Amino acid sequence: MTKPADVSTKRLISLAPDNWVRWVTQIPDITVGEILNAEFQWISRESDVLIRVESPLDGEFLVLTELQLRYNSKMPRRMRAYASLAEEKYNLSVYPVLINILKVSDTQIPTTYTSNVAGLQSRQDYRVINLWEVDVNIVFEQPLPLLLPFVPILKGGENESIIREALQILRRDEQLNQLETVLAFFATFVLESALVQEIMRWDMAVLRESPWYQEILREGEARGEARGEVRGIQTGLETLLEIKFGNPGLELMPIIYQIKDLQQLKAIQQAIKTVNSVEELRQLL
Repeated sequence: MTKPADVSTKRLISLAPDNWVRWVTQIPDITVGEILNAEFQWISRESDVLIRVESPLDGEFLVLTELQLRYNSKMPRRMRAYASLAEEKYNLSVYPVLINILKVSDTQIPTTYTSNVAGLQSRQDYRVINLWEVDVNIVFEQPLPLLLPFVPILKGGENESIIREALQILRRDEQLNQLETVLAFFATFVLESALVQEIMRWDMAVLRESPWYQEILREGEARGEARGEVRGIQTGLETLLEIKFGNPGLELMPIIYQIKDLQQLKAIQQAIKTVNSVEELRQLL
């Protein structure tokens, strides 16, 4: 059985850092020095990956990559903070890159942070890469093995045959084969869970141990709890059911919408994490 993968951004990028920085910066003659410590004592989280690089034209500088499952409106300010802290810590200019994984509907994603206080202006530009806008063929042509786990959500990557091709490439490489859990996770966004299980040929319970999967579950919970009302919890449950079971899970929503008791809805929220099938959850309802 496949084991849960180390799917941190640093782990992914460390597999082929040269190809990665050439892709995110579009500088063909750039070279990688080292992957640096990106933890800053002044903020509560760690910037994803900070890499020291050098190019003939720009000299030595830093490439900062921030990978987000979904874009949120706080990112421009964060990108400014991360870039400034990295520049201060290492005394080098910074090329910040924000990579958004899952598509956010009807949201204009800015590429600049600006502020103006009493006539004093601040500005931080950064590059934005939305994976759903990236042509899947680039993964196989360049090649960019780091993007193989994200194939299902790339432009044109929802095709079953392409996902199977990405899986075969992952399995042939000793460094990459542990990333098939990540590929399976994103495949559930475009294919039925049963088909993903057939393609991967392993128990989908492995997928549910993935950090990406757990982050989606937490997101669904937070979405409901933040609204603090029955409708909010129901909306969160809808997200959880869709992620875990696909369309069969959504068939339970008419039943859930009839439940108005908050404690009962929260109990269902916890049950979704442990049940293995829609039928098992239906019996609990």
